[in-house]
Amino acid sequence: MVISDFSGRSRLDACPGALQVHAAADGGLARVRVPGGRLTVPQLRELAGAAATWGTGVIELTSRANVQVRGLGAETGFAARMAEAGLLPSPTHERIRNVLASPLTGCDARGVLDVGPLVADLDRRLCARPALAGLPGRFLFALDDGRGDVAWLGPDAGILPTGAGEAVLVLAGADSGLRVPVTSAVTALLAAAEAFLAELAAQETHAWRISELSDGAELVAARVRAALDTGSAGPVRLRPPAEPYRAGRPSAAGGPVGAVDQPGGRVALGVAVPLGRLTSAQAELLAGLASHGEVRLTPWRGVVLPGLDRAELPRAVARLAEAGLVTDPGSPWIGVTACTGRPGCAKSLADVRSDAARATLSRRGGRTASATGAGPGAPIEGDAPGATGPGGRTEPEGGTPPAAAPHVADSPRTGTLPVHWAGCERRCGRPGGRVADVVATGDGYRVDLDGRSLTCADIEETTAAVAAARGET
Repeated sequence: MVISDFSGRSRLDACPGALQVHAAADGGLARVRVPGGRLTVPQLRELAGAAATWGTGVIELTSRANVQVRGLGAETGFAARMAEAGLLPSPTHERIRNVLASPLTGCDARGVLDVGPLVADLDRRLCARPALAGLPGRFLFALDDGRGDVAWLGPDAGILPTGAGEAVLVLAGADSGLRVPVTSAVTALLAAAEAFLAELAAQETHAWRISELSDGAELVAARVRAALDTGSAGPVRLRPPAEPYRAGRPSAAGGPVGAVDQPGGRVALGVAVPLGRLTSAQAELLAGLASHGEVRLTPWRGVVLPGLDRAELPRAVARLAEAGLVTDPGSPWIGVTACTGRPGCAKSLADVRSDAARATLSRRGGRTASATGAGPGAPIEGDAPGATGPGGRTEPEGGTPPAAAPHVADSPRTGTLPVHWAGCERRCGRPGGRVADVVATGDGYRVDLDGRSLTCADIEETTAAVAAARGET
């Protein structure tokens, strides 16, 4: 059973926020929404400081390009600190500001337009509508710049520019058939959110996503079309459903990793964060390297540093590698994700992060973690001096990564098929698309792929099975 797309919900969603903290086995869990994944350097430093002061010292990156901090006590100043940093602009709307955006938008020539200003406009207008505070915390927006990297990641409402000033309206992760002027894109997204709330009331359900409604996408599309046809937005054109638009495809294997050319001799550097766990020290390093003043989080639990000076790139790559962060698109960490596992989750049957770290490191001939289980954010025996997590000894010591488009591959023959380690059958945090699932059973793991399963008694058998599934053997 995977926790996604359930119909007939019997309760309202309880997604955590900065104010509505979830009581986990390892303490309070706070989630901070970061629309478009964009953090200023001061905001990243505030997060690092808050995680070190009140939490476990780790910032967890999510598949919605948000962040969360674990281990919070009953009384902290976490929410107040986030508000002071500009990360909590609306207490009433904090949990619904789930907005994906193409991480490289405005950095290269692959996008049709820079969606950064649209993200800011959507966030502002979303928070200004009191009724939209009633959206579930699972509702997801996406602003794709035309390259097709986030439009197909299952958003409830998204836009995908096609050129000529027009954009596809994506509903429930698919082409709705509606086309809107780019200038009315934010209006269309807000109309979709309002239409969803109207359908919730009409169907008398507690669904969390459009896909959970009966005929949800079609009914929401009809409401959106009616709203835009009678409103002040530009005209809406309906394309027959037999001609869905699909530009690009999701970067399921890890998103942008490595250097990407920008105009004027600058580069954007994609950085993978092993298992999405960013220590406060690693966050401070990223903030120090972000010469453009901005860090962009990706829905693949990574980071993009835009606007770096090419001459400084080799030094930046070396420092990131020493800290356990990854800039090599060939790294075995690419595409590896895991749920919280033990000890943070009471439902988990295993310390999946430690097991995932041991299995991943062993695939490149590195020494595995000790039996006590060192995971991302903890040194691995044999790492390079100064390393703070897996990847420190297996990533390049320096040099310049290829100045090319980010590596994207999901064929089982490439060794980069995404793999998700889960502590129980809920498989929380699982990415979308074709994934090899590694599920704890209580006395080992079961590896699931394409409807087939293999039960493994120990971590060595599991490691071999995962390698075979990813195409590494």
